[in-house]
Amino acid sequence: MAQQNVPLKDYRNIGIIAHIDAGKTTTTEGILYRTGINHKIGEVRGADGDSATTDWMAQEKERGITITSAAVTCFWKGCKINIIDTPGHIDFTAEVERSLRVLDGAVVVFDGKMGVEAQTETVWRQANKYGVPRICFVNKINQIGGDFYKSLDSIHNRLSKHALPIHLPIGFEKEINGVVDLVDMKAYTYGDFADHELVAGEIPANMLEKAKNARSLLVEAAVEAEDELFERFLEEGEESITIEDLKRALRKRVLAGDFFLVTGGDGRGVIVEKVLDLAADYLPSPLDVDAIKGTNPKSGDLVERQPSDAEPLSALAFKIATDPFVGRLIFIRVYSGKLTAGSYILNATTGEKERIGRIVRMHADKREEIESVGAGDIAAVVGLKSTFTGHTLADTAHPILLESIEFPEPPVSIAVEPKTKADQEKMGIALQRLAEEDPTFRIHTDDETGQTIMSGMGELHLEILIDRMKREFNVEANVGEPQVAFRETIRGMTEAQGKHAKQTGGRGQYGDVWIRFEPTESGEGFEFVDAIKGGVVPQEYRKPVEKGIRDTLESGVIAGYPMIGVKATLYDGTYHDVDSSELAFNLAGVLAVKEGIPKAKPVILEPVMRVEVSTPEDFMGDIIGDLNSRRGRIDAMEDIPGGAKLVRAYVPLANLFGYTNDIRSMSQGRAASTMELADYEEVPPNVAQEIIAKRTNN
Repeated sequence: MAQQNVPLKDYRNIGIIAHIDAGKTTTTEGILYRTGINHKIGEVRGADGDSATTDWMAQEKERGITITSAAVTCFWKGCKINIIDTPGHIDFTAEVERSLRVLDGAVVVFDGKMGVEAQTETVWRQANKYGVPRICFVNKINQIGGDFYKSLDSIHNRLSKHALPIHLPIGFEKEINGVVDLVDMKAYTYGDFADHELVAGEIPANMLEKAKNARSLLVEAAVEAEDELFERFLEEGEESITIEDLKRALRKRVLAGDFFLVTGGDGRGVIVEKVLDLAADYLPSPLDVDAIKGTNPKSGDLVERQPSDAEPLSALAFKIATDPFVGRLIFIRVYSGKLTAGSYILNATTGEKERIGRIVRMHADKREEIESVGAGDIAAVVGLKSTFTGHTLADTAHPILLESIEFPEPPVSIAVEPKTKADQEKMGIALQRLAEEDPTFRIHTDDETGQTIMSGMGELHLEILIDRMKREFNVEANVGEPQVAFRETIRGMTEAQGKHAKQTGGRGQYGDVWIRFEPTESGEGFEFVDAIKGGVVPQEYRKPVEKGIRDTLESGVIAGYPMIGVKATLYDGTYHDVDSSELAFNLAGVLAVKEGIPKAKPVILEPVMRVEVSTPEDFMGDIIGDLNSRRGRIDAMEDIPGGAKLVRAYVPLANLFGYTNDIRSMSQGRAASTMELADYEEVPPNVAQEIIAKRTNN
């Protein structure tokens, strides 16, 4: 691969993010083709079924969807662009989350026939969370039903009013053959889809007025970036703003993270070059991003690292993958310093020293070995045994701990057991490897039944993991029905005594506490407050009390589900000089929970999903009736391009298993749905009774 020595100001670490089926992978393929990395454009669902570079897993090829984010590197007009093609399906949201955590910019792809869709909003919110500057690419506007302007309206209505076109498409649907560039006011056209270059020319006469108006809006928005430009614009008008001024000011606005440039076209065509130009001209380099902040793991002091090879090393592991040829690959983003093959580093998260084996530049599932990787770059390393997603790698002499990546709790579980004795051991290894790779996949053993329980983000997520277990690890397994991860919480406040006193001859056991139980403000997690005045409960016994309470809440009081949103305040108690011990106070905490929680109005909570259904109007009545029968709350209904309707609703996850197939049969395959976890809500009393009865019978 040529052009290795690119200055840091010309690096671009970008992600391609979007709703499922908007065309992220196809756009990435177009980029790789146009930058000379690939000699043909791979098809997500091509005739050979498997030629998309970044969809390299067997499951991705078969289903035509992206499951795991793939990293590729290409070069464009002197810029080195590291691209991560992320999944669009909500079940793989963690892949988007961890990619955005380490990327400097993003290209958001929209389906020009649908505009903004459910998962687009989710990835947009994730990008807002990490402050990632974005450009927008409205894909598929050359297809029937594709409409750049309607898609732009949906961006304004659902995402941001501060999104302005920098290019206007020439033509409509199948007649589209280029764009008007509003910066240099030229038309860039192509003859047919296979053209290898854009031809610059005059703007078509019927578009001139529209282009002038759109450019005026762009200039007005741009000059806000600089006071001097703004004053010149007010005094001398639009003509005083040069192309260089406009590009510089637009870049400043985009880098601020609250202004977005919009272009459109076909992700497979030559127009992708315009997307590459936008990425090179307007998205940030590692130098445009604030210095990375962390803490010194020893002192807790705030530490900053500038994006420079001369600084001490700081890097974040954002993804683990098991490669059949080289073993465990850890994808890292280097923020400062230089990482060299064979060197020793500190895992600041665990405090362990590890040796870097090899460093490889990834091109989807292909590897190119490199000696070192510098600040601002992304690569994968081999040889780290104890490093996982979210861990910080640092210089052994200058430690820094970066903020980790948080992932949502998985709401869906299934029981899985090996088919044969031979599969037993292999299954344990397979599950452990898969859990290492995927932070939203959890495994635990049910104490009551002894079954292995897999938890994930949705049915598809778990289905893919079972499939991978079979193919990659040759493990055959029997799978149970999907189960919902219910939770319990309390609605009231109560005070309870937990007293453990036993005298069995010789030294006894004595622990006595008073605990106040109440809901936490956020309704999440567990909070322990030590409000002991004086020494009525000695300091060394308070941690065991907290542990006793925490452990007991794990198995709830109504139906045995973990309890969340509980604040426990230890405010009084007594102890015995001889008989008191950590164990006695641990048991006192357990008894306080059993005494107090049942009086604090405990309730069962269930995960509720935000569901969006796009459907032809003919099936609207059936879709809404079906959602109501699933205890759904209809939130909104609106028109979308192509004469279809969009229904938004909140539906309990327990009633959504198999919904994708149900909706297809209900609409002759013409309706589609997406869902994501919205919140946990209280279960109605009649449903709670059913849940308790089911748990009791099991």
